[in-house]
Formats: sequence, structure tokens, C-alpha cells
Amino acid sequence: MPQHPVKVKNSRRPAADLPPRLSSGYLVRDAHRAFQRLLERRIGAYGVARGQWYFLRVLWITDGLSQRELSARVGMMEPTTVIALRSMERAGLVKRVRGKDDRRKVRVFLSAKAKRLRDELIAVARGITDEAEEGIAQRDLAVFRRAIAGMTANLDRIER
Repeated sequence: MPQHPVKVKNSRRPAADLPPRLSSGYLVRDAHRAFQRLLERRIGAYGVARGQWYFLRVLWITDGLSQRELSARVGMMEPTTVIALRSMERAGLVKRVRGKDDRRKVRVFLSAKAKRLRDELIAVARGITDEAEEGIAQRDLAVFRRAIAGMTANLDRIER
């Protein structure tokens, strides 16, 4: 039995009839996987793994976050973050520094190498997005972005 009552909108189709091409969740997953496959291949040439990418993206915006803040912003569990940060340290992408006031608090800082990679890797990601959006009208992309942001907000609200 589900923890939360499931709301089903009235539809002309039977509830069990949800082919993948009509499932927003399936389509989002499919697109996400396609983006990730291409991103992984292209950033791998720079010695960056896909799992490291998410942490770099956040740190390029706000360097020096605590491990806990970084976990929250990336949406990863803290043990997973620790494992990723170890590999990023070994790769020379970050440095973890214990707090002077509170030795339990660890802050994560980008290395010079990671800072140098920023513009190139963002350009790689931008290129993938451009390729994905090729041939799609700007007005359709604007509608898509509003729709997907609305779906995310709806699901986040339900989850809370």
C-alpha cells in the first residue's frame, strides 16, 4: 500500500495504458541518459569522470563549501560525496581542508587544475546542449523549460 494516496487525473485512456512515448518520466529519463552518455565520453578526455562533474559544477559556482553543503547541492548522500571527493583529490581536482574553528568541518576547494578546466568543460557541456537543441525552435525550447521546471516543482512539492 503506498504511503501517500495516489491521485489519478480523469483521462480518456485507461490508467494502465502509458506507452513510453507518452510518459514524461520515461522521456526525461531517456533524454537524461543520452546527455550523460555523451557528456561522460567528452569530459573523460579531460580526465574527469561523470560523478566528478556534478561536484565541479557546484564548486565552480561556490568554491569552499563544506562537504555537507556540497552533498546537499549536488543531491548526493554524504558517504557518496566522501568517496567522490577522495577520487577528485587523487585526480588533483580538489583539496579538502579541515576548519580551524571546528576540526570536524571539512571545506572543499578547487585546485588550480580544476579552475583551468572550467571554461573548457563548460564549453563541452554547452556544445552538447546545443547539439541536443539543434533544429528545435527557441519558442519550443522556452515552453519545454517552463514545462520541465513546472513538473519538477510539482514533484518536489508532493515529495515535501
